Amino acid sequence: MKLKQRTFMGMIVVTVAVAMLWSGCAPVISKDMLRDVNRDISLGDLRKDPKEYIGEMVLLGGVIVKVTYKEDGTFLEVYQTAIDDQKEPVHLDVSEGRFLVRYKGFLESGIYGKGRKVTIVGTVEGVKVLKIGDLDYHYPYLLIKEIHLWEKEQEVYEPYLWYPIGPWGPWGPWGYPYYRYGPW
Repeated sequence: MKLKQRTFMGMIVVTVAVAMLWSGCAPVISKDMLRDVNRDISLGDLRKDPKEYIGEMVLLGGVIVKVTYKEDGTFLEVYQTAIDDQKEPVHLDVSEGRFLVRYKGFLESGIYGKGRKVTIVGTVEGVKVLKIGDLDYHYPYLLIKEIHLWEKEQEVYEPYLWYPIGPWGPWGPWGYPYYRYGPW
C-alpha cells in the first residue's frame, strides 16, 4: 500500500514540475498569429516601399515613443528594435526607424506609455506622414492584431560594500598588518 502511495505522489510531483516548466515557455504571441506572420518582411523593407506589403501580417518589436487618441482608435508611435527568440525587444539603442500602429479601441497611456517595450503583430495598412519636429517622417502604418506589453524592468540596487573582501577587509580576521602578533 505504501509503495502505491509513493508512486502516486511521485507522479503528482513530476506532473506539477512539468506543468510549471511548460508554463514558463508560453509564447507571448499566439501560435495562430505567428503562423500567419510573414517573417521575411523587416521594418527596413516596409520603410522602402510600404505599399508593396499592404495586407501582409508582420511581427515587430520596439519601444513606445508616443500615444495618441483619435476617433478611430489609439495610435502608438514605436521605435523598432531587434527581437529575441521569446519575441522580446532587445538592443534598445539600435533601431531601423519608427513605425505607427493603430489599435481599434482604447489603450491606457498610463500603462502603454512612453518607454514601455512592446511586441506587435499587425497588418500593413500603408504609410502615414507625420512630423517629427520640422521633418516629415514616413511611418509604416499597421493595424494591431495582437500586442504584448512587456513588464517594466526594475533597477537592481546593489549596495556598495565598504570592505573589499568580507566583513574584516582585505586582512581577514587577524586585523591590520601592523598587528602582526595579535592585538595584545
